[in-house]
Amino acid sequence: MDILEYSAVELSAAIKGGKVTASEAMEAVLARIDEKEKDINAYVTIDREQALKAAAAVQGKIERGEMTGPLAGVPVAIKDNMCTEGVLTTCSSKILENFVPTFSAEAVINLEKAGAVIIGKTNMDEFAMGSTTETSAYGVTRNPWNTAHVPGGSSGGSAAAVAAGECFFALGSDTGGSIRQPASFCGVVGLKPTYGTVSRYGLIAYGSSLDQIGPLTKNVSDCAAVLELIASHDTKDSTSVKREDTDFTSALTEDVKGMKIGIPKDYFGEGLDAEVRDAVLAAAKALEEKGAVVEEFDLSLVEYAIPTYYTIAAAEASSNLERFDGVKYGYRTLEYDGLHNMYKKTRSEGFGAEVKRRIMLGSFVLSSGYYDAYYLKALKVKAMIKKAFDEAFAKYDLILGPVAPTTAPKLGESLSDPIKMYLGDIYTISVNLAGLPGISIPCGKDSKGLPIGLQLIADRFQEQKLIQTAYTYEKIRGDFKMEVSI
Repeated sequence: MDILEYSAVELSAAIKGGKVTASEAMEAVLARIDEKEKDINAYVTIDREQALKAAAAVQGKIERGEMTGPLAGVPVAIKDNMCTEGVLTTCSSKILENFVPTFSAEAVINLEKAGAVIIGKTNMDEFAMGSTTETSAYGVTRNPWNTAHVPGGSSGGSAAAVAAGECFFALGSDTGGSIRQPASFCGVVGLKPTYGTVSRYGLIAYGSSLDQIGPLTKNVSDCAAVLELIASHDTKDSTSVKREDTDFTSALTEDVKGMKIGIPKDYFGEGLDAEVRDAVLAAAKALEEKGAVVEEFDLSLVEYAIPTYYTIAAAEASSNLERFDGVKYGYRTLEYDGLHNMYKKTRSEGFGAEVKRRIMLGSFVLSSGYYDAYYLKALKVKAMIKKAFDEAFAKYDLILGPVAPTTAPKLGESLSDPIKMYLGDIYTISVNLAGLPGISIPCGKDSKGLPIGLQLIADRFQEQKLIQTAYTYEKIRGDFKMEVSI
């Protein structure tokens, strides 16, 4: 079996069984990167020497019986907004072009403790602001299924790397769908955990009340294994939750008998592509045939989700991005006249157009005279959206719907119309506003051969139900692979 054909869990078992070494796995991944990266551009930074050195060190620990975890020896890619000690971390922005952190994000530390080996940092929309991975200062990432199309965003580099075989799994971050949407566009599995399950320490913040780190993987089994390793209570993150129920791999059972699944009518109206609708409803039918109880219901307030999300996220972004001013770290303009001129020129030259747009929007909604009219109102609507989901989960175990209204658009299509790009988040952002877990799993292809994603949403701390149902559907669906290799 070709090394790159293994899933992450299978590879680790093969390494522990002596069939392959961690060094051979890393060499296979680096060879694939050499072959594909010029077409995909999934990575911003690759530290080959360190990756091979770390793989050899992990191999020694596995042979001595010191590392026995389910992902020991497996090469992993990290989204470029998670700090990695001694490795360039840019958020795909010019303003952090020379930032090398002195510490690592907690989720990264958890993976390294378990023996996963970091390949490098993946491309993303600048500061995670975007849905296409086209706003990066380091060039666009292309979809491995069809390089004329976007991979989704903002974790597009991570999703594309998994789909192209340039890593065995990756970490992404999800503020309004930034794991699930690229997972859908690239035909991989992506899970956004319940807010607070994975520490945000070391994640460079976009919207602090919405951001959450999660896995992008080849299948549901890998997804459960990764989530189990990165979920931890962290005193360095005040929003971190202490959970006792993080045995996610125990949910990998093929059983949905009696599972109540609600389908929001609001998700299947105007704007949803017919091929996406048919594939998602066919997946619902397949689960129903396995014993799940599937019914339609009205999920209120859907139309208010996008304005609420962009008001809150932009407000938090304008506050979080104040620190990038050219004083302590990152890019600083070469010529300036005084401190205020240095701030202005550094930020004007260092930030891209989409980031500037959201900073300006956020500063506006937080300004005197508009705070009550916009930001405070958005917080009230957020509470109402959370209540609507609470009422839905009083009746249903899960909510089923599409991830995005369409499959991956062509490069350049979305950026010409930012509002259209924002509307593409309609099915994902409510999950972040309510702090819920959601998973994207491939459920078909459109007539152009592009993947379609199925989204399952559960109540807070109910990841086991998500994983169990997604795993059952994956078994019904069978293998999901590219017909023509990139």
